Amino acid sequence: MKNIIHWLIALSLLLTACAAEDQPRPNGEMTAVVKRVVDGDTFEIASGEKVRMIGVDTPETVKPNHPVEPYGKEASNFSKKLLTGQTVTLKFDVEPRDRYGRLLAYVYMADGTFVNEKLVRDGYARIMTIPPNVAYADLFLEAERDAREHNRGLWGLSDSRNPSKEGKNAEENNEAKQAESAQETPPPGKPIKGNINAKGEKIYHVPGSPNYERTKAEVWFATEEEAKAAGFRPPKR
Repeated sequence: MKNIIHWLIALSLLLTACAAEDQPRPNGEMTAVVKRVVDGDTFEIASGEKVRMIGVDTPETVKPNHPVEPYGKEASNFSKKLLTGQTVTLKFDVEPRDRYGRLLAYVYMADGTFVNEKLVRDGYARIMTIPPNVAYADLFLEAERDAREHNRGLWGLSDSRNPSKEGKNAEENNEAKQAESAQETPPPGKPIKGNINAKGEKIYHVPGSPNYERTKAEVWFATEEEAKAAGFRPPKR
């Protein structure tokens, strides 16, 4: 009887240890089955948790009170076809969850395909770098430049559907829109705005600087040192 009890205790400890190893932790990884795809950059796994892919931002399709953005359906359909029902590896960076409780991960297919990078390189997503999860920021930036140069996906849309390809006059008209969207409230303790321009240059703006109010923040930083560490530079003027 004692042997059986000892065996059950050992089995219980082993199962607990195995379960702990498959939990999200900084710089760790876990395997999961994709239950359904929410949109281009977000999906739900078999456990019921939602996963937001790090470093990428596909056009909106399901945001409440927000219209479907150009190339949003294409990005969503691509992710659904690629990921639904697949067993994937989720690799975490410094912060494994966002403020909404979603898992933040780099996603790999069984054949080694790096899904985050593929979305950017094939033109289904723009880059969105949010410290401290910046391990592949340079790779994503290079992938976006490649997609732009070859007019892939959303970069190949006509000017009327893709604001990023509009001419000088349209860009000037968009400044008002950018100024309006730039009024969003910064995260607590992170007042510095990081922006990536059309040339792929990563520039940060501190409160009070000439272009601060009109700049749309793609990334927020607490200090200039943090911005520089992420590869951003101050404006030239």
